[in-house]
Formats: sequence, structure tokens, C-alpha cells
Amino acid sequence: MLFNSSPPVILAIGLALVIGITFHEFSHALIADQLGDHRPRALGRVSLNPVRHIDPLGALAFLLAGFGWGRPVPVNPYALRPGRSGMAIVAAAGPVANVVVALVFAIVFRALRLGDSTFGLVDQIVGNVVLFNVVLGLFNLLPIPPLDGYNVVLAFVPPRQAFAMQRYAQYGTLLLLGLILVSMLEPSGGPIGWLFALAGLLTRLFIGA
Repeated sequence: MLFNSSPPVILAIGLALVIGITFHEFSHALIADQLGDHRPRALGRVSLNPVRHIDPLGALAFLLAGFGWGRPVPVNPYALRPGRSGMAIVAAAGPVANVVVALVFAIVFRALRLGDSTFGLVDQIVGNVVLFNVVLGLFNLLPIPPLDGYNVVLAFVPPRQAFAMQRYAQYGTLLLLGLILVSMLEPSGGPIGWLFALAGLLTRLFIGA
């Protein structure tokens, strides 16, 4: 839990998650607006103001467990162009945004390391922005509702199968919580631990560590 971490670590991870969640949800809203659903804009979600996107419960989960989430952007798939694939594009926009943010901050990290051989607070913050954006991108690609990966997959399965999948979507949150709980109890870290390991590998590749 983050309560056991030092203030610089809490600051670094907190800023990383705020940046990651803000760009993630903003990208959903922006692409939905561009594809014809203007409700996110009417609700003020086409904004880079973190207040528009931070969820209080997700912030509390971050303080307690070191992992949080943002306020989902409401999207009407029937208002999107071009049909069902529009929802897949909107869903994919969040994880893609996280990867782009990770790559941009990886360049910043490399530039900082060229100018200074010591590893300070700024390097720690930038490195965590890279890591947690990679984590958010990978985590949201899991095909479990309400994550983005589910909506991407849903757009490409036949309508009959899509309808059947939607009937069980209400249990997705329970499945997701079970997955997280199993991972917390598993000494090896379980599926979430594997995801963090993959994210760490990609982060080291991005920053050249």
C-alpha cells in the first residue's frame, strides 16, 4: 500500500496516474465527439482538466491499493460513425493515448538522463509516468467488461454472439475484482503481476534502462 511509501514515491506515482487517466479518458471523449457522439463534449469531458476525469472512488483505491481508475466517458454507440466499428475506435483510443504518453515521456526521460547522471525526483516522476501509462494501456486492453478491450472485441464478433456477450457484461466487474484478488493472494503476483512485469519490460525498453 502507498501509505508505507515515501512522500516522493507517492508524489511520483500520483502524478503519473493523474496524467495517465486524464489523457486516457480525454481521448475516449475526443474520438467519440469526432465520430458523431457529442454527449461527452456536452458533459465537459473533451478536456484535459483532471477534475473532469478523476473518480473519487478510484482515487481512494489508489491510496489504499496503489491502483485506481477514472470516470468512464458515457458513449452512445448508435450515434457513432461508421457503425459498430466506431465503438471499437473509441475504446481503443484510451490505451493508444496511454502508449503515446508513455513514449513522449520516455523521450523526456532519456533527455534528462543525458544531462544528469544522478537519479532524482524528476527522473522518478517521469519514469513512473512511463510505467503507469504502459500499465493502464495494457490493463485496459483486457477483454473483460467494462475495460476497453471488451468493447474492441465486441465490435468485431457477429451480432448474435455480441448480444450474448452483452447479457453477461454485468458480471465483468466481479470477474475483474476476482482477477485482482487472486493476483494479490498469489505469491507470484498472478495475472496482474504478469501484466506489471510485462509493463516493466516495455518501460525499460522505452527508457533505455
